[in-house]
Amino acid sequence: METTTTVNIRRTPDLDLNELRALNERYETAHPCEIITWAQQNFGHNLALTTSFSDTLLIDLALKVDPDLEVIFLDTGYHFSQTLQTLRQAQKRYRINLRVIRPQPPAADLWAAGTDQCCNQRKVEPLNQALADKTAWLSGLRRTDSPQRAHTPIIEQDRRGLIKINPLAAWPEKDLTEYWEQNNILTNPLTAEGYSSIGCWPCTERPAENEDLRSGRWTSSNKTECGIHL
Repeated sequence: METTTTVNIRRTPDLDLNELRALNERYETAHPCEIITWAQQNFGHNLALTTSFSDTLLIDLALKVDPDLEVIFLDTGYHFSQTLQTLRQAQKRYRINLRVIRPQPPAADLWAAGTDQCCNQRKVEPLNQALADKTAWLSGLRRTDSPQRAHTPIIEQDRRGLIKINPLAAWPEKDLTEYWEQNNILTNPLTAEGYSSIGCWPCTERPAENEDLRSGRWTSSNKTECGIHL
């Protein structure tokens, strides 16, 4: 288990717009394992995967490609017990090279002062620390998550200068469901109660009520993202 300090993210060589466009065109209809293989071949040990343990879909796919891939979990201190239960189940099923990052003590009780401050101290800064020695990372973003994510690219450059790969972004629902069932993907128990997006308990206020799968988050404000994907 680790604590974090604020760091300056090391910049990586840029992929220019033409290269990014070509990669996204190439992998738009690719299977996620093909996309993950590209990432592993290009970034090797400088690649990591982030997960919130809403499920283990991306973990299952990625570890088929690279069993030693570093998996990062941001332990905000406010996770539901069901989320930690899913993490423990995943550790029993997979041999996970897991790195758990916790916030610094000043983050205590910031959620009561404002969700932006809390998310920054409990998620954004810890992720910056976790990715400080990486050049690329895998995320589980999907275009169907919410209207704000509808145009998520497969491969992009994030604000840190790192390459961010979203292998699930364009995966057709039919293919995803088939893989999920065939591989008995672990799922956070809260999903069965209608919580299609699961974060910290103070901000995951109710099950989703419409086609926006993240509509149960931050319902008392206009906030739609914690900040790690902005």
